[in-house]
Amino acid sequence: MIGFLRGRVAAKQPPQLVIDVAGVGYEVEAPMSTFYGLPSVGAEVRLHTHLVVREDAHVLYGFGTERERSLFRELIKVSGVGPRIALAVLSGITVDEFHRCVETHDAASLVRVPGIGRKTAERLVIELRDRLKGLPGEPFVPGTGVAGTSGTAQAEAFAALVALGYKPPEVTRLLQKVDPSVSGTEELIRHALRAAGS
Repeated sequence: MIGFLRGRVAAKQPPQLVIDVAGVGYEVEAPMSTFYGLPSVGAEVRLHTHLVVREDAHVLYGFGTERERSLFRELIKVSGVGPRIALAVLSGITVDEFHRCVETHDAASLVRVPGIGRKTAERLVIELRDRLKGLPGEPFVPGTGVAGTSGTAQAEAFAALVALGYKPPEVTRLLQKVDPSVSGTEELIRHALRAAGS
């Protein structure tokens, strides 16, 4: 098992990136939450990884934090949830926000994540209620991790733009054009759409 990679970012085009580790390019798939924190191409990065072995491929997934990787691992244990859906969850919602949804039985918020239907959301809430307490890192405190943080706003804006029909790489490019001082989901979407029309 490959536990982590440390090397230079050789290329990045969501959801894929290439990490150059001592001259070997590792292709990695990562959620948008990790992409938001990546340095520029050529800079050094360290990612926690999880290797999925399939009949037709070995796929390496990368995460900016241990908590993201741990949540990914818990998600793919749930019946009907594969790596693609797990990446969508981590791209559309923060780890703390996911905790809040599970703690408060808020399946409705999970349904807003692209690719998550009502039954899957309810299954996630039920099956992960007790298992999330074992995630590494700071324990979740009810009342924290609510919508409004910049990371959540970015993720919500990303999900909304994808829902409007924009391709993920295009959405990433549009959001990168938005002034860093802009906060709030609606403002991010408005500025991104303005950038798309210019």
